[in-house]
Amino acid sequence: MNEATADDRDGLVDALKQLILTACNRAESPADVDDEAPLIGPGSPLGLDSLDVLQVSLALTQRYGVRLEDSKQARRALRSVRSLALYLRDAGAA
Repeated sequence: MNEATADDRDGLVDALKQLILTACNRAESPADVDDEAPLIGPGSPLGLDSLDVLQVSLALTQRYGVRLEDSKQARRALRSVRSLALYLRDAGAA
């Protein structure tokens, strides 16, 4: 991976952390969110629930024009901040 790609990825990851925290009304700092930590479920430091997933999905649609079509797709994309960044890149949104 070249340096520009790494910088772009890190910028996207940082933007996604902020988007998630804002959409879910969380007080944590983006620096406190691990790129690889699960976002949903009992092992998640943020402990996002189904309402949070809906809020993040709406924010993604507004910001990137990408919809998470169903709960299965949302769970896969929102496995971690890193997986969400890869999902957006694969969708051509980032």
